[in-house]
Amino acid sequence: MDKPTTIGGRNAFLRQADLCRDMGSPFLASVLEALDRQLENAPVSADMVAAWPGDAAAAALAMRFNGALHALARRGRPAALAALYHREHDDFDGAVAEALAREDAFIADWIKRPTQTNEIARAGALLSGLMSAPLEQSMPFELLELGASCGLNLNLDRYAYDLGLVAAGDPLSEVRIAPQWRGPTPRFAPVSIASARGVDLNPLDASDPGHRERLLAFTWSDQPERSRRLEAALRIAATHPPRIDQADAVTWLAQRLDEPQAVGTCRAVVHSMFLQYLSDWERQTIAVMMAGAGARATAERPLVWIGYEWTADRKEVELRLTAWPSGESIVLAKGHPYGDWLEWLDAPAVVAAVAA
Repeated sequence: MDKPTTIGGRNAFLRQADLCRDMGSPFLASVLEALDRQLENAPVSADMVAAWPGDAAAAALAMRFNGALHALARRGRPAALAALYHREHDDFDGAVAEALAREDAFIADWIKRPTQTNEIARAGALLSGLMSAPLEQSMPFELLELGASCGLNLNLDRYAYDLGLVAAGDPLSEVRIAPQWRGPTPRFAPVSIASARGVDLNPLDASDPGHRERLLAFTWSDQPERSRRLEAALRIAATHPPRIDQADAVTWLAQRLDEPQAVGTCRAVVHSMFLQYLSDWERQTIAVMMAGAGARATAERPLVWIGYEWTADRKEVELRLTAWPSGESIVLAKGHPYGDWLEWLDAPAVVAAVAA
């Protein structure tokens, strides 16, 4: 019997397989279980797993492998793997073992780079957060996104939304985001984006075929609606290219927060499934910078911070809004990691304000 793949005492692939099955992806769960059994067929990749530095779960290592195999299947190699992904057979172990043995170098190179999902269904959470900003008067947002990837969520005002009983965004958009809604309907407030700019260590370009393929490979193959939505968002981005800077988030955010803010605009720092990739120091530094910028905020130049992120124990995903000049910080909703559902809280949980 093949020995299980363990990282830091935890079975990485099987743990992620359980999560995938719970999130409605039994096919991907079976792929990851086969990976766990067959990894020794790819010695270079197996050695990388054994020596992986840091928190493998936070680095989404299992999903990096998923992206590599899906990318290979989309290329039609090996044939048995492509046939598996087309549901032409169910020999998971045989197809995965062959792919690992024949494509070890490709897989090892692929998993060196972090996942690039840029899941636009999360824009439903971000837009809900913007609608909930406690502004004294209606004003446009200056959108700043951390970990923007391909920048698809910077185009969030170009999508259509069904949020509970609220319809928002562009009703004619070919991208429609309609998470399963639980709980009360959020209050409706029109969202106008004055400017949108993002940052990523390795930004992707929607006009680059290789970059588009990388994003599509990270979608879950048994959730075709996600792929169709992503392809539509990529088409919009090709026509309306997002502005993304290549830099580390801490340095970039410090520069943006120091820039003048126009009167009558709300500066909004947003991110989704991003903080897990930062060090404790980076997370703390961003919090301190935001608090410092918040201390300078006024009703005419407000600041909001919206994050759609795992809780510290990685048991739940929360939509959290912190707003200045009041400094109030609340959890608006809980949600699915990829934005499939949102549970709006009847009484939003007030959480500790960010310390100055």
